[in-house]
Amino acid sequence: MGPSSGSADGRADAIERDVLDRLTPDPATIARLETARQRLVAAAEAAARARALPVVRCLVAGSTARGTYLKDRLDIDLFLLFPPTTPRADLERMGLELAHAVLPEGEQRYAEHPYLRGSFEGFSVDAVPGFAVDDPSKPLSAVDRTPFHQEYLVARHTPESVQQVRLTKQFLLALGVYGSEAKTGGFSGYLVELLVLRFGGLRGLLAAARDWRLPVRLESTRGASPTVPEDVALILDDPVDPGRNVATALSRRNLALFVLAARTYLDRPSAEAFDLRPVATLDLRNALERVADRGTHAAVLWLPRPKVVDDVLYPQLRKAERAVAEEASRLGFVVVGTASAAGPDRVVVVIEVEHGEVPAVRRQDGPPTGIDRVGSFLQKWTQSDAPVLQGPYIATDGKLAVETRRSERRLEPLLLSALERISLGRDLKPAADAHVSLRDLEEEPEDAALDRALAELLAKRLPWPNAPA
Repeated sequence: MGPSSGSADGRADAIERDVLDRLTPDPATIARLETARQRLVAAAEAAARARALPVVRCLVAGSTARGTYLKDRLDIDLFLLFPPTTPRADLERMGLELAHAVLPEGEQRYAEHPYLRGSFEGFSVDAVPGFAVDDPSKPLSAVDRTPFHQEYLVARHTPESVQQVRLTKQFLLALGVYGSEAKTGGFSGYLVELLVLRFGGLRGLLAAARDWRLPVRLESTRGASPTVPEDVALILDDPVDPGRNVATALSRRNLALFVLAARTYLDRPSAEAFDLRPVATLDLRNALERVADRGTHAAVLWLPRPKVVDDVLYPQLRKAERAVAEEASRLGFVVVGTASAAGPDRVVVVIEVEHGEVPAVRRQDGPPTGIDRVGSFLQKWTQSDAPVLQGPYIATDGKLAVETRRSERRLEPLLLSALERISLGRDLKPAADAHVSLRDLEEEPEDAALDRALAELLAKRLPWPNAPA
C-alpha cells in the first residue's frame, strides 16, 4: 500500500458509514418484516393442515430471513417443502394449491417449475415448492439446498457481517454485476455472503480481489473439486455440497470488472462506487453518428420473443449473437462486434462489420491435384456459364482453386437467406410464418430494446470515472 493508504482508509470509512445509513431499514420496518415472516409461515402451515397436504416444512429463507436484505429490496422467499417421494407433477399441483391459499391474488411464474408471486401484509412474496431432502448434495430440485444454506449462514453471521453483506451487495449493484440470473451473469446473494464471511467484509474482499487473475480458485472445503465448465470465472465450492461451484453463474466479464473496481475503490474511495446507474441506452441518431465515425456498418435482426423465462431466453440470445457473427465471418465479412436485447414481443441482435459488402470475388478451394475429385471440380468450373473471374488454377498450397463472382454482396440479404441453417437456439428458431427482419441500421425506427443493444455495442465504457489505466 502506498503512503496515502491511511487517508484512503479514512475516506472509505466515512463513505461506507454513510452508505450503510442509507441501506439499513429503520427499526419499525425490520419489526414489521419479522412479524410478516412469522405470520406467513404460520399461514402456510395452517393452510397445509386444512387441506391435508403432506408438507414437511414451510420456511422463509434468503436475505429477509438472515437480515442481509437492502432497504429497497424486502422481497420474502417462502419455501414449501414436500417429501422427496412426491412425484414432480404432484409437487407442482400441491405446491401451487398451497401457495394460492396463502397468496390468493398471486401470479403464477416459472423457473425450474411453477411458483407463485404475490403480496402478504405489504411485502412481495415468492412461494416456491421444493423437496425436503436429507442430503444437500442430492437435490431433486434447484431450491432443495436452500434450508442447508440458511442454517450454514445463520450459524456464522454476526451483526457486523450482516452489515458488510449489505454494503457489498450495494457495491455490486452499482457495478451492474449483482444477481445470478442469466440476464445478469453476476454474483448470487449466497455467493456474496460466503465471500463476506471468508474475507471479513467488503474491503477485505476487495483487497483480496484486486490482484486476482482469472479463473480464480477459492476453497471452502479442503480437497473439494467441484465440476466446472471451461470458461469458468470463479470456483468456490458450496460448503454444504462441495461438488457444486457456487459461482457458476458469474461471467468472466463481470468478475474482471469487479477486480478492476476493487483496485479503483481501494486506491481512490468514492461514494459514486455505491450509486446505482440507469440502464445504458444509445438512441438511433447517436448510434448512426458513431457508426459513421467508425467507418463501419451495422445491421439489425429482429426475431419473435419466445414464451420462455429469462433464464432460458438470455443464454439462447447470446448463442444467437455468436451464430450470427460466425455466419457473417463465413460469408467473408469482418465482424467488429455484436449485441442483443429483449423487448416485450421481440428480441434483437445487432451486428457491426467493417464493411457492409464483401468483394465481388470469392475464392473457392478445390481438391489436391492427385485425387479423383479433380476431374469433377474442373468440369464444374470450366463450363461456359460458370461465374468464373479467374481460374481454375493451382494455389500455393498445391490445391486447385477458382475465383468466382458473387451474385449477392450485401450483408443483410446474405445473412437473411442463411437464417434457416444458423443454430440460433431452440426457442429462437423462427417458425416459417414468423415475422423476421434483418435490415441496415439506417432503416430501423427508434425502439427501446434496440437502444439498449446499441449502447452495449457502441457505447462501451467502464461504469465509473477515473479508472486506473
